[in-house]
Amino acid sequence: MKQKSTMSKPQMSSSFAQNELDKAEAKFDEFNEEVKSMTLDRMNQTAVEEREPQTKISSRDAQRMKVVVLKPSRSLPSKERFNEKYRKEFEYASQHVLFTAENNEVIGEKIEKWTKEFPGQDCEFWEIPVNTLVEGPRYLAESIKKARYHRLVMQDRTTSSDGMGQYYGAMAVDKTIQRLDAHPVSSDRSIFMGTSGP
Repeated sequence: MKQKSTMSKPQMSSSFAQNELDKAEAKFDEFNEEVKSMTLDRMNQTAVEEREPQTKISSRDAQRMKVVVLKPSRSLPSKERFNEKYRKEFEYASQHVLFTAENNEVIGEKIEKWTKEFPGQDCEFWEIPVNTLVEGPRYLAESIKKARYHRLVMQDRTTSSDGMGQYYGAMAVDKTIQRLDAHPVSSDRSIFMGTSGP
């Protein structure tokens, strides 16, 4: 078991210097508490950055386009048994849907993704072409849709001031960035993403 290292506070010769050291320590503690308060629930409340879809496919276009049917490139069998309690949800999530995938970080680069959405399901590795019509299981499209992250920034505002000057910045969530995205494409050939589940 690691022991927590304790550092003793340096002793200052003048009361002014000691006072300034105490203020700096209070600022550090305040900043530390603010960082701790950045919980995932609080970060998830920020709005997702708005983006125009890279590829727009109408229902009419979807009727005529060639569809890339996705299959996992690799599959690793699960060591656990499938939990039958989730059978209905699994069957719904396994239905094939038409969608277009987008890589918002490196535009045009294919998406490589592992999935294992249910206990007992195999781990599957997918290589998904972007900006084209694809067909794959609903759980894959939903997994792509969940690929996002939060950008934290220091706000440009005065938090306090003293004899030494003004202090700027407070931790804040700037925005939620959609790293990868999947957009449903409606066609009479597909089972639509977003229809009611089991």
